[in-house]
Amino acid sequence: MITQEVVAATPREGKFNKNAARRVRVKGRIPAVVYGANEPSVAVEVDPKQILRILHSDAGHNSIFDLEVGDAKAKAMIVDWQYEPIKGSLLHIDLKRIALDKAIRVEVPIQLVGVPVGVKTQGGILDQVLREVEIECLPGDIPSHIDVDVSELTFGAVLRVSDLPHAGKLKFLTDENSTVAHVVSIREEVVATPDAVAVAAATPAEPEVVKKGKQETAEAAPAKK
Repeated sequence: MITQEVVAATPREGKFNKNAARRVRVKGRIPAVVYGANEPSVAVEVDPKQILRILHSDAGHNSIFDLEVGDAKAKAMIVDWQYEPIKGSLLHIDLKRIALDKAIRVEVPIQLVGVPVGVKTQGGILDQVLREVEIECLPGDIPSHIDVDVSELTFGAVLRVSDLPHAGKLKFLTDENSTVAHVVSIREEVVATPDAVAVAAATPAEPEVVKKGKQETAEAAPAKK
């Protein structure tokens, strides 16, 4: 989805390591890398508030905006981001230059519309199994989400990717037979057995992953892509 947002990025110089990245954050900025469009990768810093506004917008990370790095201007989108696990603040992002005349692959949210018959009159509950679908299209044709009416979904019926609206400009890459949603009984949705509870209690908790991509280790100098 093409927006009117303009992101001004400042080139970074010197070493690209953990300490350098922290110095950028102390200034109230976040480190980033810009790549793509057969041009060299560039290390930059950007305003985290502006990036969060884009990520929390209707189109989210599929937003396409104008990126300015010095005198260079390009269309770009956020393709990777990292949050600090405790405070939830942004630590780093990757930006990719976008050519508007070339198709790209993106994941788009699926939005279920309506209340299924199986919930209204048959006592079931709606279980959404797939929340995003991968598509390929021109950047200007990326939808903020794909809506599908589930009003006629009965108990036991399955809504699949093949049932989603297939506009001519979108090529669906996710398996057409993948389950998007179905109406199930409350018993199927809930029940944790005593054995399952015991196993869960005995299993050490894994740290929560709060981002896409790399963790904050030493920040590597940007590689050409």
